[in-house]
Amino acid sequence: MTTEKAAPQTETKEFQAEVKKMLDIVIHSLYTEKEIFLRELISNSADALEKFRHQSVMEQEVFDSNLPLEITIEFDEKASTLTISDSGIGMDRGELEANLGTIAHSGSKTFFSKLSEADRKEVNLIGQFGVGFYAAFMVAKKVSVRSRSYRLDDMGHEWVSDGNGTFTIAACPGLNRGTSIVLELADEAKEYASEQTIRRIIKQYSNFVPFPIKLKGEAVNTVQAIWALGKSEIKEEAYTEFYKFIANAYDEPLTRLHFSADAPLAIKSLLFIPKENFESLGFGRMEPGVSLYCQRVLIEQHSKTILPEWLRFLRGVIDSEDLPLNISRQALQDSALVAKINKVVTKRVLKFLGELAKSEPEKYTEFWKNFGMFLKEGVISDFAYREEAAKLLRFESSKTAGGVFTSLAEYVARMPEGQKEIFYINGPNREAIENGPYIEAFKKRNLEVIYTLEPIDDFAMSHLSLFDEKKLVSADRGDLDLPETPISTEADKEKEESEAMPAPDSVALTTWMKEVLGHQVKEVIASKRLTGSPAMVVNSDGFVTSSMERIMRASGQMGQGLQQFGGKNLEINTSHPLIKGLAALKDKEAEVAGNIVEQIFDNAMIQAGLMVEPRNMVARSYRILERLVGKQGKMEA
Repeated sequence: MTTEKAAPQTETKEFQAEVKKMLDIVIHSLYTEKEIFLRELISNSADALEKFRHQSVMEQEVFDSNLPLEITIEFDEKASTLTISDSGIGMDRGELEANLGTIAHSGSKTFFSKLSEADRKEVNLIGQFGVGFYAAFMVAKKVSVRSRSYRLDDMGHEWVSDGNGTFTIAACPGLNRGTSIVLELADEAKEYASEQTIRRIIKQYSNFVPFPIKLKGEAVNTVQAIWALGKSEIKEEAYTEFYKFIANAYDEPLTRLHFSADAPLAIKSLLFIPKENFESLGFGRMEPGVSLYCQRVLIEQHSKTILPEWLRFLRGVIDSEDLPLNISRQALQDSALVAKINKVVTKRVLKFLGELAKSEPEKYTEFWKNFGMFLKEGVISDFAYREEAAKLLRFESSKTAGGVFTSLAEYVARMPEGQKEIFYINGPNREAIENGPYIEAFKKRNLEVIYTLEPIDDFAMSHLSLFDEKKLVSADRGDLDLPETPISTEADKEKEESEAMPAPDSVALTTWMKEVLGHQVKEVIASKRLTGSPAMVVNSDGFVTSSMERIMRASGQMGQGLQQFGGKNLEINTSHPLIKGLAALKDKEAEVAGNIVEQIFDNAMIQAGLMVEPRNMVARSYRILERLVGKQGKMEA
């Protein structure tokens, strides 16, 4: 049998000093979104339930011991009222005055401070500062709090305020255990008495609160916060269903990372990699897909700060109970702590991808094809993780079959003794690269060349610069210094010497070609690299590769003038029949020879992907064809 204390009369009291000013800050400045008020009140209810759950184990008898632990939300659209109730620990008269009459006084914080170290590990309280309750005044012109403590000898009380500096406390017999907060909504906030609005806010912010939140007798928060469970407790279907919910997806994820850490921070995280990259499919830039939680309550949806932007393809949650939130829960008080979470999770993601590449190479290849561009972006933009991300890069090369990828580490392992550089070449596809002039010298010397087939690749390689202390060098640089090719037999040596143009003739030809091309080239050089092609162009600036220049041209970062990068060098193969014939032709038909020189240069530009103005080239090619056709006609006549 329980007995209730005698009920004192209604009392009107003033808030603590400067409460009016503080309330004004809470109502008008602290929260950026008004709807946050419901998240705060639900979080307070969840804390009250968690406190009772703990206290009921400690004490033999509690009031209303058979009540289910749940949160109930009721609304009346006509009366514009919203009620949030819980069957939690409740408050007596003194606690109502202390917890609600004092700004920034937290019943949760006081309760938590009294627990033993062992008990603290078992009790999960969300509230830290006690100001969340006052968010109710953002939408309510009057707030009534009816509460009855779990203690057997207590009685119910009602706390009422309009937020203008005073509150009243009066006896309220006949209440069940717990707390009900009744909001009389302001005219401009009547939308919060709508079922659709209430349901949306709960699902967005409080969907993972560990107690049922009932609206019209139905639990709204039906998805379990499985990231807080052990892996052995979760079935595969549960992971898939959670992914579909958190990522708003219809298919299964490619893979997932579920981990927890205690040091240096308490973190629980569940991250998914989707199967499709919608950014590459033309749907625009992806928004970050990982949300930040504290004790299952949403703090920041699709956070832009909790992970680097180049990991925006990830979907899932990061939950840390160590977050020292400011009193609004919307901005993190300690940016250094956010950076620490960012660092811990990013390193764990990169480690996971490295493990995936070893344990499931086929799945990693699928990941790379869809999301490799994000890792390249990380190499370019994020110095802190450049080396780790570089280990995850994959490319085709001259030593792999088409469609087969290799890592930079595997390339280094295959390097012959004495090779100090990693060579790469960019092109639109593998066939174009292998039929082009730039890798002829590498084939001759049996040197492996990585094929970079995306425009971003050269920027990634230039930002990376070194891998395993080996310099990354583009094969189309003008300042390459390749080792001499060993000549296997005396016959090979004689053949090479006989095919080569004599040095004086070579100098005369290159000097004349430079005069013909004028400002279009910086130098015309007898190539030491070409074996099958007549010519190629290279940037005289060794840093800017042809592929980088193509991107700059396409994006408008440079004008049409080639001189912006110091012009081009044209390398010619003095053993090629075309070049030999040109040397003889220039003294007989200078005009025709000059047209051929221009055409050779334009052809080399096309092979480098740098042709800018085709009209002059087309007109010139017709002149050359007309001359050949005319000459043939005279011979037949």
